[in-house]
Amino acid sequence: MVILGIDPGFAIVGFGLLRSERGRQALINCGAITTQAGLSLPTRLVQIEDDMKELLTTFRPDAIAIEELFFNNNITTGIGVAQARGVILASAERAGVPIFEYTPSEIKLAVTGYGKAEKRQVMAMTKRLLKLSATPKPDDAADAVAVALCHARSYTSRLQPADAARPGSGRYAARER
Repeated sequence: MVILGIDPGFAIVGFGLLRSERGRQALINCGAITTQAGLSLPTRLVQIEDDMKELLTTFRPDAIAIEELFFNNNITTGIGVAQARGVILASAERAGVPIFEYTPSEIKLAVTGYGKAEKRQVMAMTKRLLKLSATPKPDDAADAVAVALCHARSYTSRLQPADAARPGSGRYAARER
């Protein structure tokens, strides 16, 4: 299974691609979609859409794992990220790729075993679990790799409901391809 992990944003969208087979994961590629500051939000959203289409066409993932939004103090930034996230979700839906969403604490728990782990702990465990020589860069790409790793570890868990990937089965609703 090829998993595309996404750390949503509108200035930087991190992506991480993993191959997950028989309980083992390997990094295929990672990086970031970047949009230029000063461009209008609609222009940036179109660029994100175009780049997502290229990622989906090039790598043909079996699933997309994306981080759910977590609002801190800056609601203005959160709105832009939410709009970018919508473009990403729409791109995945158009491509017919099943979408799985995870909260920050679910990602931390799946990667480190502790839902309140610090970012540096998540990055260290991501590096260790994937046997990487260095943590992926930029940080947004590293975050996206952790999201993909979360899906790989959560999706194959014995604790996952049997109907989790069937269409219309709740928050893990997926569309048949």
